[in-house]
This record gives sequence, C-alpha cells and structure tokens, in this order.
Amino acid sequence: MGKNYFTEKQQEQLRNNPYIERVSEKAITYTTEFRKKFATEYEAGRLPSIILRDMGIDPQLLGKRRIDTITRRIKKFSLRAEGFEDTRKNNSGRPSTKQLSEQEHIAYLEHQVKYLKQENEFLKKINFLDKQAEWVEKRKQLQKKNSDSSKK
Repeated sequence: MGKNYFTEKQQEQLRNNPYIERVSEKAITYTTEFRKKFATEYEAGRLPSIILRDMGIDPQLLGKRRIDTITRRIKKFSLRAEGFEDTRKNNSGRPSTKQLSEQEHIAYLEHQVKYLKQENEFLKKINFLDKQAEWVEKRKQLQKKNSDSSKK
C-alpha cells in the first residue's frame, strides 16, 4: 500500500487552517491547541472524523490511516508528563536535550561508565568463550589425528 502524498492544492488548503502548524507533501504538524482540543473532544466521546470536520479539516483529505494515527498519538500525548507540547528541538523530529544540572550530569556519566564496564566484561566473556571453543575444536582435531595415525 503506497503512501498518500498531499498535492500542492491540498497542502495550501491545510496551511490555511489555524490548527495546523506545518504541512509538507508527506506530513502534517498540528498545533498544541489542536492536540488539546482534539483530546478533550475525543474523551467526551466524539468521533475523530467529526472532531476534525468541526476544526475545519476534511477527514477524507487525511484518510482513515492518518486519522487513526492522529487519535493514537493524541492518546499518547495525554499520558506524557510534557503534555501536548511539541518537545522536538527546532522541529527537526529529534527530542530536545534538556540542560542537566551538574549533579544530574555526574549521575548520567557514572551510569554511562557503569554501562560501558558491563559491556566490556560481556565482550571479554564472549572473547574467552570463542577462544575456548577454538581450543576444544583444535583438541578434537588433534585427538582425531592421533587416533587415525595409531590405527595404521
């Protein structure tokens, strides 16, 4: 099933909506106000397509899959500590990195050191087991050679 891209006309129609922050041919970014209002209406028992229509967004333009995704994401937003705010840095799609206090930064680094030590120990064990398996295999081959030479 292919991805439904928005035409220039559809993008312009969506850009004119006050509840839509950005539109590309592939994606829509909704405003915080939209997310809050959608969640409130949805929790009140209204259907997503009716909520969208009331907000001036044509549900047929979005399609069932996008409507389902909006609903799922809004539910996730309502459970987050940050709420409905967009936590992406500069709208790049990546979460923003918060400034850590000195104590939090030290705790983070200590955790990282502990994790890396654990990873090193794991790699040492794997290396040891590989060498042990090689040694066992060589020993078997040596015994097989010795038994073959003694039979002759």
